[in-house]
Amino acid sequence: MTTGASGDPDGADRGARAAPLPPELAVLVGHGLDRTVLLRAAELSRRWQVSGDEALIASGLAPAEAVYRALAEAKGLPFLSAVPPLHPLARFPEAVLGGIAPLAATDRWSFVYAPRGPAFVRFAGLPPGRPPGFALCTPDGLRLATFAARGEHIARQAAESLPRERPDDSFYDGITLGQLAWTAVGALLLAFVAVGVGGSVRHGAMLLVGLPFLGLATIKVAAALERVAPPGAASPRLPDADLPVYTVLVPLFRESRVLRKLVAALSALDYPAAKLDAKLLIEEGDGETAAALARLPLPGFVEVVTVPPGQPRTKPRALNVGLALARGHYLVVYDAEDVPEPGQLRDAVAAFARAAPDVACLQARLVIDNADDNHLTRFFAVEYGGLFDVVNPALPRFDLPMPLGGTSNHLRTEVVRALGGWDPWNVTEDADLAVRLSMAGHRIEDLPSSTLEEAPATLRAWLAQRTRWMKGFAQTTITHSRRPIRNLGRLGPVRLFGIAGLVFGAVASAVVYPAFTAILVLDVLRGDLLPGEGIVDHVTTGLAATLVLAGTLAMILPGLLAIGRRRWGLRLVPYALLMPAYYLLVSLAAWRSLWELALAPDRWNKTEHGLARTSLVLPPAANAP
Repeated sequence: MTTGASGDPDGADRGARAAPLPPELAVLVGHGLDRTVLLRAAELSRRWQVSGDEALIASGLAPAEAVYRALAEAKGLPFLSAVPPLHPLARFPEAVLGGIAPLAATDRWSFVYAPRGPAFVRFAGLPPGRPPGFALCTPDGLRLATFAARGEHIARQAAESLPRERPDDSFYDGITLGQLAWTAVGALLLAFVAVGVGGSVRHGAMLLVGLPFLGLATIKVAAALERVAPPGAASPRLPDADLPVYTVLVPLFRESRVLRKLVAALSALDYPAAKLDAKLLIEEGDGETAAALARLPLPGFVEVVTVPPGQPRTKPRALNVGLALARGHYLVVYDAEDVPEPGQLRDAVAAFARAAPDVACLQARLVIDNADDNHLTRFFAVEYGGLFDVVNPALPRFDLPMPLGGTSNHLRTEVVRALGGWDPWNVTEDADLAVRLSMAGHRIEDLPSSTLEEAPATLRAWLAQRTRWMKGFAQTTITHSRRPIRNLGRLGPVRLFGIAGLVFGAVASAVVYPAFTAILVLDVLRGDLLPGEGIVDHVTTGLAATLVLAGTLAMILPGLLAIGRRRWGLRLVPYALLMPAYYLLVSLAAWRSLWELALAPDRWNKTEHGLARTSLVLPPAANAP
């Protein structure tokens, strides 16, 4: 039995027999469901302030099929364990969310009905045999029938709605001729300056190129000096009855290794089970994940949604299918290997309640779980610590947009729908969504609750993942630089240049970092960096030294602070000090991303999970399929 931390059916026995059953549960008595189970569900429904059917099914006290079969028997209506084909007029997502759809031509029934929540309560009050022409099924059965009837439409809607309705907000059309021309001109000028002019002019040009990165380094250093909430800062605990429905979206593709860990993490969430709307989004054709899920006992609040086949096969396309079905006032995206703190959803609700209305997103802090696998994962852990524990929490205080991580984004559901969902043509959909939220006047805040993640432990896997990230940053830059004047008006100069530095700057700085570093080192060895007689030479030298020192400090200081804030001890300090060397790998990924951007913009470099040898919370056997 799975109830979540807030579902305590054994505790619900205390006093459960003293209260009468609500009508939606009383109608089920004598139809195959034990009265004691119904009494437990009644107590949970009162505590959580939800309908009896939601408490009964979500808490795991009874399977959905048994509940709806009992309801059908009580009402004298047929129950369909397998829903026949739906009429072509059945609409998505209205049929699934409304719980009703017309059937194709039959001699017996016209509609299939799967009431939930308030609709279940109203239906329970109808006399037997009403309404005529209806057959009952489970919500899962209705969803499966809807996907079978409208799969092609669902796939098109998930992939094409954003580029069709908001073409300026999607990477679908790629780079424009104008953008390509400006890029080519800039590259030619840089090449000419690098090889065709004298030292002073070359140094001056290099510094002009480096000034935006000096701004990015300044932001990071300033963030390191800002006081922010420590990891795990406590939030006031709201009563269960005051919590809203929360949707949890988990896209899965070839993830059989980590499913036990995922289910355990979802089951551990400290949130009323009947107010959780968790959807595991798997791709059609991913038989490995589907078979592994079929072998696992899933909590009653979890449903498996098979995303219809279509292009591009990306995480954001799957998220758009889940968004269409989301019932929550808020939603969060988790990756398959994630282990969020059990109270994270409660913390997010409390933070949204305290926040201004324009705060549409909270980014939780990501922590590498398998940091002790090898040197690479330790570097990754320090890098993530600097970003999520030091830099990101400070950005809202500077009124700068926060680039989102690919997971643990807590969002107002209606805001995401109003923006058209995620861009399925962008392989870093999180960064793109952060930009679109900012463009629409929304803000992103830090949530000091942690989510454990698995880092790739081999250079090949790390490079593939980082190449995808860098390619997505480049796609986001291309998408949102098509109309710079409009964006300047929406954001203002400070926020616009902040976004440019954090997104475009991440790619551009990584691309030039090796060459910039090599030129400076060679100049030092040859003695060319020492100032000449002119003022230009002195200014150039001073700016170069400032840029080198600020850049180095920006790479090292956030990681060092994160180590202290997480109390990781001295073992990771050498990795923080060596971040400039690690950044050469980031540069390699940036160059590979430009190659992929030209030849395979839609390619999604899948990161394999469940390969970790160490963990902060689980023994290695817990990841076994």
